[in-house]
Amino acid sequence: MSQIRAVITGVGAYLPPDLITNEDLSRLVDTSDEWIMTRIGIKTRHVLKGEGKGTSDLAVEAIKELFEKTGTKPEEVDLLICCTVTPDMLFPSTACVTCDKLGIRNAFAFDLNAGCSGFLYGLSTASKFIESGKYKKVVLVGAEKMTSIVDYTDRATSPIFGDGAGAVLLEPTTENVGVLDEELKSDGVGRIHLHMKAGGSVKPSTHETIDAREHYIYQEGQAVFKWAVAKMADTAVEVMERNNLDPNTTWLAPHQANLRIIDAVGQRMGIDNSRVMLNIEKFGNTTAATIPLLLWEWEPKLKKGDDIILAAFGAGFTWGAIWLKWAY
Repeated sequence: MSQIRAVITGVGAYLPPDLITNEDLSRLVDTSDEWIMTRIGIKTRHVLKGEGKGTSDLAVEAIKELFEKTGTKPEEVDLLICCTVTPDMLFPSTACVTCDKLGIRNAFAFDLNAGCSGFLYGLSTASKFIESGKYKKVVLVGAEKMTSIVDYTDRATSPIFGDGAGAVLLEPTTENVGVLDEELKSDGVGRIHLHMKAGGSVKPSTHETIDAREHYIYQEGQAVFKWAVAKMADTAVEVMERNNLDPNTTWLAPHQANLRIIDAVGQRMGIDNSRVMLNIEKFGNTTAATIPLLLWEWEPKLKKGDDIILAAFGAGFTWGAIWLKWAY
């Protein structure tokens, strides 16, 4: 019997129309377009505005486009996984809220939080459900309203993050395409370098935590940068070498956190800049949404059989790489 593999059969995305430019940020903190472009590589980032709007609204719009492109109906979905660090609320899951808004009934649905590695962890998880033979149509969405947890008085973190969502449909195949190999890792030692200080069970919300601005992203940039370069590159190179992938014909779809990190990883892998997918300048770091947004934007350039290495690094620390062979 042929091996069942999980294959991406479509990609959808949504970016809210409002933008935060570097000029906007320069009026809030001591920064400039030159400083941000030199150190991070971001010029604009999208922001979801509107009372009562949350991550599920971004996810819904991305999945609507996915359904339209693939001809999928809500009742056909067996499983929906929402990768996010900015859920609508602590409970119920944003996946369940998203299902309700889309009319997806009786599907298995849950949230997955692995920081900026969320989409990779989600893709690995979703693939296993497909490979079991029981699940035929799985929706995987990375969606983030990062602007809801950004401190716009913090010069170090405020330029980095934006809002957006990207979704893929995964289906079974017996062809030699789809998700073929992976290397996913974590090390909790990194929790001290990148986290949110308050709002969880260890330090519940109080007037004091709010006044101390502890409900925003806290990041020690230098430590995160060093870990990200080393770990993303290590796993990406390991997956490439294990599968004898040619750097001259392989695409790299890296998490969009920092242009200098991306450049370092690409150089370590020996991949030419022309084959490195980039949109950080336009969208910023949308955390779990960056990689599906790359696949969405590059979809017209990809051909069946193209080799793609997806690589990410995120809070936890979490990191990894997945080898994907494009299926259409």
